[in-house]
Amino acid sequence: MIVRPQRRGGGIMAMPMTIREYLHACDIDYEEVPHPRAVSTSRIARVSHVEGDQLAKAVMLHGDAGYRVAVLPSDRDADLQRLEQLFHEELELATEEEVRHEFSDCDPGAAIPVGQAYGLQVYLDDHLRHQPDVYFEAGDHETLVHMSGGEFDRLMTGSQHGAFSRSR
Repeated sequence: MIVRPQRRGGGIMAMPMTIREYLHACDIDYEEVPHPRAVSTSRIARVSHVEGDQLAKAVMLHGDAGYRVAVLPSDRDADLQRLEQLFHEELELATEEEVRHEFSDCDPGAAIPVGQAYGLQVYLDDHLRHQPDVYFEAGDHETLVHMSGGEFDRLMTGSQHGAFSRSR
């Protein structure tokens, strides 16, 4: 596995070990891509020169059986009604405090698409499947994880999927 961590200020960026170890355990080839600090996915896409349909964002949900992570392209919105229909579960958005609690080793507000690393079930939007390249936040608002679409599909093996996003 080739991992090319980028260096900033003489040190390696701070991708949480939970994510790094999970990617390693899954034998995923990826690279870390630095970007200017940004919190919103639309801004991250802009400053990183990444297409919105290839930048995966995570939306943490609370359902009957606990927390879930819905993963969809950053240029689309999650349709909660469609998610509920697809997965037969009442869902609501998690609070910022709940996100901070579940992703405690990530920067505040940095829910990441690799919810499996945190023991969370992941719902994957079909618009992200089979992309040539996929990027997502590494948990620190200054780093993207980049991998081929094939590696991302492999990483998301076992995740439930369906069409649950809508255009903005």
